[in-house]
Amino acid sequence: MAEKATGGVQSVERVFELLELITDAGGDVTLSELSSSTDLPLPTIHRLLRTLVTLGYIRQLPNRRYALGPRLIRLGEAANKQLGALARPQLQSLVERLGETANMAVLDSDMVMYVAQVPSLHSMRMITEVGRRGYMHATGMGKAILAELDDETVRGIVTRKGMPTPTPKSIGDVEALFADLKLIRDRGYSIDEEEQELGVRCFAIAIPNAPTPAAISVSGPVSRVDEGFADRAVPLLREAALAISQDLNKG
Repeated sequence: MAEKATGGVQSVERVFELLELITDAGGDVTLSELSSSTDLPLPTIHRLLRTLVTLGYIRQLPNRRYALGPRLIRLGEAANKQLGALARPQLQSLVERLGETANMAVLDSDMVMYVAQVPSLHSMRMITEVGRRGYMHATGMGKAILAELDDETVRGIVTRKGMPTPTPKSIGDVEALFADLKLIRDRGYSIDEEEQELGVRCFAIAIPNAPTPAAISVSGPVSRVDEGFADRAVPLLREAALAISQDLNKG
């Protein structure tokens, strides 16, 4: 068994434990909620939070709750850029082999955020901006990520963000979403059936063992992205997701 970290290293571990607990809670918590979620002594939690507030990584809201601070945004943006750069060769390979746009996205503040895209060469193609956010329940990659989470976490995400329906084909209630997530878990990939944009179909797969919940996808017009396309795309998506996972976990 590895020895427990001591001194400064242990303090670093405790800081990141608190940051992850706040993140898992949706971005803001009370001191008592933190205390009930960790074995750390209350004075230690209070001392670490005070330091993080001073540094700008945590902020205290008027209602006394603690929330993630603005200085984390810069770190997160830089990390997402590196994540997208690492995945880009696999996305490029998908485009070359399938002919349709390939994307990568991560879970960010209860939304799915695009961190990389390699567009198709077709004149009619799916295009979105890197950095754009979408609702988890209404996108292929969002649903692929949700399928990796437990039901309580999924319910928390859609409760906090709501379930708007961008198209008439979007899922609009949580029970229908849970039914779709069961299908995704059973078959191992998700389908966006014109739920984000009419005329566009997307196949997506979560990246296994990713340090942050993430997924990749291929998408295009329903006239080209059909059942035959799925037969070719799904094995290649699985292969690419595994390769990205291995790159992310090197060392």
